[in-house]
Amino acid sequence: MRLMRIGAPGEETVAVSADGITAWEIGHLLPPGDDGVLTPGGLAVARRALENPAGLVERRLDEVRIASPLARPGKIVCVGLNYRRHAAEAGMAVPAEPILFMKAPDTVGGPHDDVVIPPGSVKTDYEVELAVVIGDTVRALGSPEEALAHVAGYAVADDVSEREFQLERGGQWDKGKNAETFSPLGPFLVTADEVPDPQALRLRTRIDGEVRQDSSTADMIFPVAHLVWYASRFMTLFRGDVILTGTPEGVGSGFAPPRFLAHGSVAELEIEGLGVQRHRFVAADSAEARSRLAAIDGVRR
Repeated sequence: MRLMRIGAPGEETVAVSADGITAWEIGHLLPPGDDGVLTPGGLAVARRALENPAGLVERRLDEVRIASPLARPGKIVCVGLNYRRHAAEAGMAVPAEPILFMKAPDTVGGPHDDVVIPPGSVKTDYEVELAVVIGDTVRALGSPEEALAHVAGYAVADDVSEREFQLERGGQWDKGKNAETFSPLGPFLVTADEVPDPQALRLRTRIDGEVRQDSSTADMIFPVAHLVWYASRFMTLFRGDVILTGTPEGVGSGFAPPRFLAHGSVAELEIEGLGVQRHRFVAADSAEARSRLAAIDGVRR
């Protein structure tokens, strides 16, 4: 089952799709709250809608804006250097424990919305990642074997990063990770029952049509179950929280010379079974960036 949100900024509604081509609007049937669809009752509503969509509004997905499947996660927990070949291209040792950092919920955007390159940036980079969406409260799990039962579903994410801000300006990585629009998410939240093995998914990134990343979640150093268990030892995870599980080799900073993004660059990120997101990168002083940020400001008023 593919859960999603569709509609203009500030006017999104929850929808459910079986084929990724059309979807039925179900927002009016759900419990209140941003994460209403992730509650047991909300998931049941979505399943009933797929089984019997009579009376529901049907939308062709190529005719509507697709927003992030989550209105705003509670928190975004990120994992650094979690692919063996990515650690190698970065010239860094394989970590003994997961490297955790955070991204702010306000970085989340739709999978096809423009991404704004921050003022002064010359090293904006892409990172295709498997996003894990938590389905209920998780506190201090006893073992990784318990973890996957707490996963609601999976999505495609781009952990956009500004490498100068992240690595050359001192302090922690947060400065290079938290610009507005830096976490495109979606197009779908695919429920966990549709992903029997999250460690067997192909990930790909194309920049302006050129394949840059082509790997598998099998290359993860710490698998999904380990990451959920590990994070729960240090923080409580709640329904709607997201874990970004790291990126494989092929990021722009891994090339010699590096190949960063510029105004007009188009990224297509795909994970097997989870869909494709396609977004354009736009300079902060461009008309496109002003339009994108104005839409965000309009929603927040």
